[in-house]
Amino acid sequence: MKNYKLLIPIVAFLLVSIFLYKGLYSDPTNIENANLAKPFPEFQLADLMDENKLYTKQDLLGDYTLINVWGTWCVTCRVELPFMTQLRQQGVKIVGVYYDNAAEAAFGELDVRNTRKDVTQMLAQLGNPFQFNIYDEKRDLSLDLGVTGAPESFLIDDKGTIIAHRRGAIDHRVWQNEFAPLFPSASGSQQSLEQN
Repeated sequence: MKNYKLLIPIVAFLLVSIFLYKGLYSDPTNIENANLAKPFPEFQLADLMDENKLYTKQDLLGDYTLINVWGTWCVTCRVELPFMTQLRQQGVKIVGVYYDNAAEAAFGELDVRNTRKDVTQMLAQLGNPFQFNIYDEKRDLSLDLGVTGAPESFLIDDKGTIIAHRRGAIDHRVWQNEFAPLFPSASGSQQSLEQN
């Protein structure tokens, strides 16, 4: 019985060591999303720049589409916009989900006119990768997706299934390692991106 008591600290030490060793090689910015391999959530939301234009999940179907959750207040979003603009120029369909800063919302209604002005200036300066921007004013879509901040990106296939998710910026390395391999092999988008 005495010998077993001596093994408890050794086993505990080994378990803690294994846990810490695994942590050294994990990517803390890319936490597994529970929505992977599930259909993109249903929604009906207005266009950021024109509240009379509504989008639904149907507007995302038919092509592989990168959905990018972003905001003008997000410093990391500024870093990824130029690269994402290159992706769009090479044929990748990118749709924005505008994630408004909640600080203003705590004091009443958000003034979407200021948001539109900021978006127009930022996209003119850094590039516009988006085919259109969905205005997720109440963050309902973002909550359904499990979004924790911006930027976050979701790749859906042509049928609307989420096949990839990334928290943090997408750059050339992330694109090549995590997203480009998921496109169909016949896709001209993937081939042209691999050449750069």
